[in-house]
Amino acid sequence: MTLSFLLSLIVLIFTYQTPLIISSSSFSSPPFALKLGLSLTVEKKDDFLISQNRLYTAGFYSVGVNAYCFSIWLTKPLSDGSQTIVWMANRDLPVNGKFSKLSLLKTGNLILRDAYQRVPIWSTSTRDTTQTALLRLNNSGNLFLLNRDGKVLWQSFDSPTDTLLPNQPLTKLVSLVSSRSSTNHSSGFFKLFFDNDNVVRLVYSDSKLTGIYWPDPEFRAWESGRNIYGSRRIATMDSSGHFISTDDLLFNTSDAGDEPLLRRLTMDFDGNFRAYSLDESRGIWQVTWQAMSEGCKIHGSCGENSTCSNDPIYGRKCSCIPNHRMINHTDWSYGCEPEFKPASCGNSEYNFLHLPHSDFWGYDSRYMPNTTLSTCKKECLKSCSCKGFQFKYDWSKGFTICYPKFLLVNGLRSTNFNGSMYLKVPKSVPLSLNNSRDVQGFNLNCSGKPTIQLDRVYDINRQKDAIKFLMLTAYVFGALELICISSFFYGTRSRSITREQGYYQAATGFKQFRYAELKKASKNFKEEIGRGGGGIVYKGVLSDNRVVAIKRLNYESSNRRGEAELLAEISTLGRLNHMNLIEIYGYCAESKHRLLVYEYMENGSLSQNLQSNKLDWDKRLDIALDTAKGLAYLHEECLEWILHCDVKPQNILLDRDYKPKVADFGLSKLLDRNDTRDLEFTRACGTRGYMAPEWLFVNLPITSKVDVFSYGVVILEMITGRRPTGANQSGGSSEGRLDSWVREKIAAAGGKNDWIQEVVDSTVDGNYNMSTMGTLIKVALRCCEEYKDARPTMSQVVDMLLHVEKDD
Repeated sequence: MTLSFLLSLIVLIFTYQTPLIISSSSFSSPPFALKLGLSLTVEKKDDFLISQNRLYTAGFYSVGVNAYCFSIWLTKPLSDGSQTIVWMANRDLPVNGKFSKLSLLKTGNLILRDAYQRVPIWSTSTRDTTQTALLRLNNSGNLFLLNRDGKVLWQSFDSPTDTLLPNQPLTKLVSLVSSRSSTNHSSGFFKLFFDNDNVVRLVYSDSKLTGIYWPDPEFRAWESGRNIYGSRRIATMDSSGHFISTDDLLFNTSDAGDEPLLRRLTMDFDGNFRAYSLDESRGIWQVTWQAMSEGCKIHGSCGENSTCSNDPIYGRKCSCIPNHRMINHTDWSYGCEPEFKPASCGNSEYNFLHLPHSDFWGYDSRYMPNTTLSTCKKECLKSCSCKGFQFKYDWSKGFTICYPKFLLVNGLRSTNFNGSMYLKVPKSVPLSLNNSRDVQGFNLNCSGKPTIQLDRVYDINRQKDAIKFLMLTAYVFGALELICISSFFYGTRSRSITREQGYYQAATGFKQFRYAELKKASKNFKEEIGRGGGGIVYKGVLSDNRVVAIKRLNYESSNRRGEAELLAEISTLGRLNHMNLIEIYGYCAESKHRLLVYEYMENGSLSQNLQSNKLDWDKRLDIALDTAKGLAYLHEECLEWILHCDVKPQNILLDRDYKPKVADFGLSKLLDRNDTRDLEFTRACGTRGYMAPEWLFVNLPITSKVDVFSYGVVILEMITGRRPTGANQSGGSSEGRLDSWVREKIAAAGGKNDWIQEVVDSTVDGNYNMSTMGTLIKVALRCCEEYKDARPTMSQVVDMLLHVEKDD
């Protein structure tokens, strides 16, 4: 027994000392193709693929210290020695510089492994029954898997990162996402994509905010020359510099027609979408077209509480608003923070600082046309959330407009802007415009290679440790041998678990909680604060004193998901950050336990508050608008298309200020953007009374309009105080439906407005504007149309609600 143990140790020692990694260059280096069963390894500098015209190279590209991404780049470096990256497989999860490899499995699946990690961090998810697949890089820069039948199993042109090459299409299924900076290639905040209205748009989206800024959001799409009625969504630029899109976006680069030139379209890290042509003689890229001529109109340019101005010499410059300081001096996206402590909310505690020719676009709490400056100040003073207001004269409409703001972002300062901002500041703060110390150009001092140090060490002197271990075991017999075996394998397992947990946390950005930790935080799951089909939610207090909501998933309802499957879901959800979506802090996937940890919402669910006197009509309209914004983000502005599938008052949670956040979207179905059919929807989803009619018909595709229907029912429930159905009613039958009851009241009124008072819940505190309420009810009824194509999108609902005027 001792001898066999020693032999096993020797095998293990040599395994650790010389790991077996099969590489394409281990036999012969095929620069033009990777065959089944072979790999490209990160440590071998000659492990790469190259196009036959030698223009493009695919291989491991260094993005930092011990950090590599599998990428495609132009083979010839620029004049400054840098490479032009045109595609990356794992831009947000770099692999280690040792033992990582890209492998083409015999099943036809191309996978990227990070050193010792068992779970691939990237995969094409392909399968080839002919077992003849080859990975090639063609002369256009397209990396593709092809089998002997000529079938393309996968290609990089179908999943771009931030760049489109000539004749590479932008379709409804993909987006271009900017890099974080010129040296940090991870996903940034800006995106180019086809919206649900068939229009190519630019959007800014970070962990707190999201907003479309091109075409100009001040205008409708058709006013910007776009066509929203196309049946297809595709855009491309040919090798001559001619761009054409199905939404009628057409342009020619400044050097269009000149050939041969190397060209590219890139979603740049500063938020602009540009076309480039390569000047090979000088080794530089030249801009030949750009979407935005004014950089300061790009949303998110300078962060919160700051303004952007265009300097004729230095270009775009950011500056903190008065009495504020920059949060991070290397990154303007963090914005600025106040140097003063906010005063208590009261009319006598604040003044207004006038900023001429300044604007903060979006995030209006009210739209107040034809009003005075004095009235606008009073409105902002009585609202604790108001940070200031924009006041301007609209020459086209012939009256002044006031926009109270609950967030100061997308700041712009320009003498060409006809309007002013009035900042709300405590009376203790001087009203001076000359105390803004932080003024810098947009390109901060962040030059040099990005420093990405992966938190895993692989350079271990295993030979020395192994010899010591071998000498030690030579003197161990009998029972000690068993102890050594157990200790060895237990230590290996512990290191593997610790290393894998660290990998998962780095991959997802979430903390992995231990079950015992959550059990203690919730006092053995004592205080229940909610429940549903997916599980029960408990209140808990973490070791750092954060109050959280802990959702204990039903093990059967989670389809017995393993840790990897749960991680894949929440890592996607972690990128879906919006102020009106519940935030996920972490998870637990231990043994049979599956738990999710959310932020805690002080006022519970909308369902719990509907019958209370705490939700007056102003709060209810705010809840309707903010809920619509959260759903619009899920449907149209995030990187994946997500259907909630169970919009109801129980899944709309309210914080301490009664601001809503949509919850339980983590258990909904993730779909590729604009995919109109999901084969995994084998039964109706949702709750009786809130379900759209198409759930009951197998031939009808399930789209985002199912959430629109449910949202309309929720709004009608808030207005009428009536439940959507009785115990004997089904969600698909029109008989007894809440929207049918409202339509009957409208029809019986014969064109008069008497029906509004009959429909509106008379027990709700506060007054309401008849016109406002009538408009809100009609928006809800449009959402509840029987046929899905007659319903608006959630972004259209947001637009309609933003123009609903509240009663002053």
